[in-house]
Amino acid sequence: MTAHPDALAPVPLPTRLRLPLPTVIQGGMGVGVSSWRLASQVAQAGQLGVVSGTALDLVLARRLQDGDPTGEFRRALAAFPVPGVAERTLAIYFKPGGRAPGTPYRPTPRLSMNPRPVAQELTILGNFVEVWLAKEGHDGLVGVNYLEKIQMATPASAYGAMLAGVDYVLMGAGLPRDIPHLLDELAQHRPVSLPVHVAGGADAYTANLNPAKLFGTDLPPVTRPAFLAIVSAHVLSTVLAREDHTRPDGFVVEGPRAGGHNTPPRGKLVVDDAGEPVFGERDYADIAKVAACGLPFWLAGAYGTPERLLEALSLGAAGVQVGTVFALAEESGFLPELRRDLVARLREGTLEVKTDLLASPTGFPFKVAQVPGTLAAPEDREARFRVCDLSFLRTPFIRDGGALDYRCPSEPVAVYVRKGGDAADTEGKVCLCNSLAANIGLGQERKGTGVEKTLLTLGDDLAGPRELLEVYPDGWTGQEAVEWLLSAVLEGVPALDAELVNR
Repeated sequence: MTAHPDALAPVPLPTRLRLPLPTVIQGGMGVGVSSWRLASQVAQAGQLGVVSGTALDLVLARRLQDGDPTGEFRRALAAFPVPGVAERTLAIYFKPGGRAPGTPYRPTPRLSMNPRPVAQELTILGNFVEVWLAKEGHDGLVGVNYLEKIQMATPASAYGAMLAGVDYVLMGAGLPRDIPHLLDELAQHRPVSLPVHVAGGADAYTANLNPAKLFGTDLPPVTRPAFLAIVSAHVLSTVLAREDHTRPDGFVVEGPRAGGHNTPPRGKLVVDDAGEPVFGERDYADIAKVAACGLPFWLAGAYGTPERLLEALSLGAAGVQVGTVFALAEESGFLPELRRDLVARLREGTLEVKTDLLASPTGFPFKVAQVPGTLAAPEDREARFRVCDLSFLRTPFIRDGGALDYRCPSEPVAVYVRKGGDAADTEGKVCLCNSLAANIGLGQERKGTGVEKTLLTLGDDLAGPRELLEVYPDGWTGQEAVEWLLSAVLEGVPALDAELVNR
């Protein structure tokens, strides 16, 4: 497929965006799957490396409890610009030599509307550390990916990433209309209040952060990162681009074949014989209408091959966002044995990914790799001891008496029902918080129930990984994945090589 020459011209920069536009954005996947090591490799290859911003407070606390054997987390903490903060966190969580076998991880503070300072500090530090490590030793571009759904963590998370010099912030799984203004304010260290949806709440609720109150006024200058809104429909791009307060610096337009959470099909739900939702033309954005917003955009969801990258460029996109190819790269945060098993199944032709309508407590469809021994099977989900002890996906609501509380359909059914939830909403639910932490070797270990089981998510378009496996039969690095993705561009339009790769 040959790209139209006009589509390969540099995309005009909006007023606030003064960064190079990458051709390839590495997706921000899971809890720690888009690790700092992977993001660093992609950034050093000249593209946008992205760390997952979900539950980074948990990741930091558990890495420290495991002894931080290579010392990189303590090295990053030593670079935190506010004295005393890192030392307090180390005193609470660091265990020289790591936990004793069979010892559970120490609990971390749950998200709430009114977090204690120690909770905000841990969230800020977790994001600072991951971004700082991803940026260490090079001048490439590094981004961080957040879920709009996890609103209570966003102000502290974004501030921590900004203190580390993050270049891009990406956010999906909702309508991130307040994020551009939030980043503007945080860049000036101003107090911020992010609206939070509270079920049954007539009043306005917000997640708040006051950097000066938390850390004092002697704060280092920070640069406002570019913001890319991840959307699934052109109408969302139009709504966000309409006003200065909500306008992002660009869009990632994600189709329903992307990994992780997907937007439910539009219209009446139709499922196939396997119980998967059927997506139609209405579930794909009108790219011309996205382009009409006048902002750079990238296409995602089944765009993980060199040919699909050329197609995206021909449609006027600045490039593509790719997840699964990078999730299977050597620097991915997946436990090595999990990644090797996925690659082996890919090689054998037995790797299957299904869109699960029930698994996620958010109610959104969720892509699940069908791997034995994980929580992909309904019987394994039923056998798990239900507990909601991490609570990143729990939602705030107002009790009948007017008090603020939190609930999650993955918590014990009786507890959820006692809080006013419908028992039907708990059917088939997986505790994503615990299972995704287990994917990267940070699963909780409890007496009597053992270590939490994993649940693996990938995109259901496996064409890219299959093709890449033919080039690299023993597996590939993040840098090799970037070079492969760009190969058709570099071969097809040699006069524009430098412009496309480095713009």
